[in-house]
Amino acid sequence: MPVGAREGEVLKLQLGGLEKNPDIWELYRKKDLSGLTRALHHPDLKVQGDAAFALSRVGTEGVDYLIRALRTRNRGKRIGIIEALGMTGDARAIAPLGTQLKDRSNEVRWAAALALGEIRDAAVIQPLKEALRDADKYVRYGAALSLRKNSWEPENLKEKAFLLAALQEWEEIEQMGACALSAVENTLRDTDRNIRLRAVMALRALAVPGAIFPCYEAIRDPDEEVRWEAVRAASACGLPARFLPRALLGRPKTQKNPYIAGFLNFMLPGMGYSYLGLWWGLLIFQIDVYATVLIFTTTGEFLSLSILFPIYFVIAIHAWYIAKKRPDL
Repeated sequence: MPVGAREGEVLKLQLGGLEKNPDIWELYRKKDLSGLTRALHHPDLKVQGDAAFALSRVGTEGVDYLIRALRTRNRGKRIGIIEALGMTGDARAIAPLGTQLKDRSNEVRWAAALALGEIRDAAVIQPLKEALRDADKYVRYGAALSLRKNSWEPENLKEKAFLLAALQEWEEIEQMGACALSAVENTLRDTDRNIRLRAVMALRALAVPGAIFPCYEAIRDPDEEVRWEAVRAASACGLPARFLPRALLGRPKTQKNPYIAGFLNFMLPGMGYSYLGLWWGLLIFQIDVYATVLIFTTTGEFLSLSILFPIYFVIAIHAWYIAKKRPDL
């Protein structure tokens, strides 16, 4: 598709001018789609943006090429392609972008959610509504922004709760009662402990008896503060106090292994203490290195081993004992 003179001048300006970015302009002028796609992974953010903009303006052929190029395993390049597809505003990109919402990478899913928001078509609503239930806060937030950009209005209070949870409008969620329970429970899967903590606080504020199961699961959370907040929320959620110790028993264990601590201290004196988080472990290790060299050079190998091994054995037992006595938080 030939580029008109007027359109060409506009593109030169938007791409930063011929003098500033001659490569991108030249690639666009020649319709070198492969070269533009490679530029999406350029270390210069300006070049990446210019390449995405140029690809979005190539036309029908460019959209088809970008859709095919989504098969790349390079996440950085794929995110650039997703960005370019969103900028095209072409409805043919909806299904491929929807597929990217199921990718393992949260960055890819987030990019896909934002790109769908650039396409003015009713077909983007359903995949974006599903993305509100994603386990990652960035993806949920991107989906919420895109839905708002497409003037979407929730059809019921449950959908509204998922939208508010994605936007982290917690105060409004806490006023919604039982209809917000599913949305709050969904955020308990987030990898960000701050999000999980705020979700448990919302469970407490909702005071919904049907929240027993999510509250029980939150008591098993790997983060101690989230677990404690869940314990405080238990009565409001209808979870009897007698079940709390059993729930806490299922949490990830954080206690250091006493046998590993002892073994490390025997093989590398001091490292067992470092394994337990004791700052002076490294100091003991350094002292041992110098002491070992000194004893070896002054007494010989056999005598030095007879001196050092009993010491290693004692500090191994000591590290084992310290780890054994520590509480499992």
